[in-house]
Amino acid sequence: MKKYFLAPMALAAGLIAGCGGNGDGNPASADSTASAPKATAAILPTAASFTSTVDGQQTSLYTLKNSGKLQAAVTNYGARVVSLLVPDKNGVLTDVALGYDSIGPYVHGPETYFGAIVGRYGNRIAKGKFKLNGKEYTLATNNGPNSLHGGKKGFGAVVWTGRQVNDSTVELSYLSKDGEEGYPGNLSVKVTYTLTGNALQIGYEASTDKATVANITNHTYFNLNGQGSGTINNHILQIAASHYTPVDATLIPTGKLDSVAGTPFDFRQPTAIGSRIDKADQQLTFGKGYDHNFVLDSKDATMAAVTISGDQSGISMKVYTDQPGVQFYGGNFMAGANTLKAGKKDNHREAFCLETQHFPDSPNQPKFPSTEIKPGKGWKSTTTYDFSLVK
Repeated sequence: MKKYFLAPMALAAGLIAGCGGNGDGNPASADSTASAPKATAAILPTAASFTSTVDGQQTSLYTLKNSGKLQAAVTNYGARVVSLLVPDKNGVLTDVALGYDSIGPYVHGPETYFGAIVGRYGNRIAKGKFKLNGKEYTLATNNGPNSLHGGKKGFGAVVWTGRQVNDSTVELSYLSKDGEEGYPGNLSVKVTYTLTGNALQIGYEASTDKATVANITNHTYFNLNGQGSGTINNHILQIAASHYTPVDATLIPTGKLDSVAGTPFDFRQPTAIGSRIDKADQQLTFGKGYDHNFVLDSKDATMAAVTISGDQSGISMKVYTDQPGVQFYGGNFMAGANTLKAGKKDNHREAFCLETQHFPDSPNQPKFPSTEIKPGKGWKSTTTYDFSLVK
């Protein structure tokens, strides 16, 4: 896949970035002698602002850099992506991931899942119950009648053990003990973040000593024009999915795989996210917009499952995964209540999530791909967020 980052870097001087602020990005008028303002490159948070003690364990910040010009910051609190810096069309480093400047809001603020690894079970399990091998398990319910993203204290709210492997890789591990949040088995989890070329690759591994279920994913909120730069409704989105899983009013799948044809969920061709957001559609009403699992057409992890581009920055992202689905969430519940890095706000529909996953409520849906993990048969998965520039 051809990349375009290196050449644009030389063009940064004298050009205006297409993101990172509230300005209109227009050049100076023809009769003006003043030079156009230069965009400010995003920077990573400091390690000192993430050094603390939570539940008796030390929190840290790991910085990742590589020759592909990408930079990232990851904290071991929730194994979260805090920042992800990508050069825009003018070569200006743009932070495309929402997050906080310090550890405090992650620990003490409302759970937003910004950048978090979620589990044991990402997404929802109906009524917080499931049966496995004839035994019923009861989970914590934290999303109306349902269990969401692992329960009241999921993987995003614990301190992981971190190890910086090299400049571009960090490994984080966590032992979820038998009975935690109601799930059976001691589940050992490892997540590896690697900057490779112009991509952020996430490797997942898990093993258990007792049969259990798991659906582990990453919950980074993206805005490819830059965090706090405005609506994502003008981003151009393409999802390689002919079907999606419709939901009930509590966002639990009905068990059907419905065709996207003729619906606002048809992103098989590049489409602006917001072009059909106000259509009269029961599914959009239930989700207050897009908050749905898409059934990927291909199991080939070398084929892009999702392609999305920022309308201002020129940054494009392709998502590659070996998972059967991806949850597309359009920031419908964001309300500007939280102050992000550089004083930005998490305003309504100013970010999106693409959570590669098995389907929601799979333990209660026998026709869905199984999420069971058995002793002696570990689970592995890889998701890659690959960046380039729109041609």
